[in-house]
Amino acid sequence: MNPPPPAAPRARAGAARHHRLTASERDFFAQLTETVYANPFGSDHRRLSRLLGRDLPIDPISPANLYGELIPMLDERLTALRQRGLTRIDHFASEHQELMRQVLLFAGYQRHLHLFDRLIEPHSGTGEHTTDLRWLSQLLENLHADGFAPDEARRWVALYYQLRRAYFFIERAMIGRSAPMRQLRRALWNSVFTSDLRRYTLVLWERMQDFSTLLLGETGSGKGSAAAAIGRSGTIPLSHDGRGFTHGLDQTFIATNLSELSESLIESELFGHRKGAFTGATDHHEGLFARCDAWGTLFLDEIGDVSLPVQTKLLRVLQERRFTPVGSHQTRRFAGRVVAATNRPLTELTAGHGFRRDFFYRLSGNIIALPSLRERLADCPDELGELTGALLGRMLGESAASLHPRIMEALDELPANYPWPGNVRELEQALRRIILNGRYVPDALPDSSASATDPWLAAARAGSLDAAALLGGYCRRLYEQLGTYEAVAAVTRLDRRTVKKHVEQAHT
Repeated sequence: MNPPPPAAPRARAGAARHHRLTASERDFFAQLTETVYANPFGSDHRRLSRLLGRDLPIDPISPANLYGELIPMLDERLTALRQRGLTRIDHFASEHQELMRQVLLFAGYQRHLHLFDRLIEPHSGTGEHTTDLRWLSQLLENLHADGFAPDEARRWVALYYQLRRAYFFIERAMIGRSAPMRQLRRALWNSVFTSDLRRYTLVLWERMQDFSTLLLGETGSGKGSAAAAIGRSGTIPLSHDGRGFTHGLDQTFIATNLSELSESLIESELFGHRKGAFTGATDHHEGLFARCDAWGTLFLDEIGDVSLPVQTKLLRVLQERRFTPVGSHQTRRFAGRVVAATNRPLTELTAGHGFRRDFFYRLSGNIIALPSLRERLADCPDELGELTGALLGRMLGESAASLHPRIMEALDELPANYPWPGNVRELEQALRRIILNGRYVPDALPDSSASATDPWLAAARAGSLDAAALLGGYCRRLYEQLGTYEAVAAVTRLDRRTVKKHVEQAHT
């Protein structure tokens, strides 16, 4: 007769059951992680509504503003787990450890938001700089106590900082509740973290340099703000000793407007030059590609205006991650990320007229189209008041609130459905003129008094112009106001080359 089986296996099985989550706990934690790891600017609020037990507003800017309300519910369940002796990831059954890893990471992040905000706000002009980072050591110790290895804990603190920066800058830079602006915020978040935050944290957080982004939009639509939001949201590692971050926030974003650089200087500015490379090169010069390291983002504005030879050299940088300073034979490596922008329409870029197709396809790993102000207002007219309040706040601080009603009265004097050809940039200048003069008369739509000094306008009012003269004069006045053929083309819906022809003929 065989002896009875030992009791040890039954004890281990009982211990394993004790380390498993209940069905209720598992369901809550699964819903929680599915909610908080989603794009915070997403449109699906149903999971968060179920967790909070109430209906949410239809279109809040971001449901992430409500994540703090989940903490009391989470603490109640974590307390119950601690009472069962489950305080670390490795205390749980293997099939539940990854879920609890995500839960504990969310809890640590949510409880330290205000501390990360102190690092971010000075760079937005809304806060005061602080150098007290002693709390970082405590945060690392908390993660160690939860069962995270030292290297993993440092990586997650860096990701905490990145997540908070991305949320902060995308929400602050991209104001508006219209559908086009909600879509833009979602696209910017995905440009930083991809559409799968879990995969990003596991695989891609150090590998986003090869994912270039191309921003398309009319002049004044906010491409620079969108680029800055991406650039300031990149990874910044925590130092090995855990006492600070390896890079300051001001070091992560480098911007240049290529249309402002002469053809003779653009290569030197981008790639650098050696002493004696050309007349006037009296010293070595580090170009923008050399100054942008693996944790930085280089923003190339007005990329559509660069010549074909420069496009060829930029293509090499994007393909091979290498460049050569002017006057040098030494090849250097570019380790950063590129974000570029242009006001040229997508159809022009892909047609191959003055823009290399292979350069376009290499540059456009991700394309984000910024909506014009007229598109935003067509979807949500109230966005004008919201945007006006935000712009006034940036200009004047807290005192701006008292001016808002009078400003809106002046804006209401504009023609119905005014198209805002200069977009947000024009609106910002309109606010300054209203503050100074009490009204805004768009330069592209002169008031009636201008006809006395403008022969073209007088002739147009008299009906004595043919179609070519009428269109040519209008294009020329728009060009004088907006400054580029592309901007005029966006307003008139004409091809850029056609606009240029009309403007040049109107001057003759």
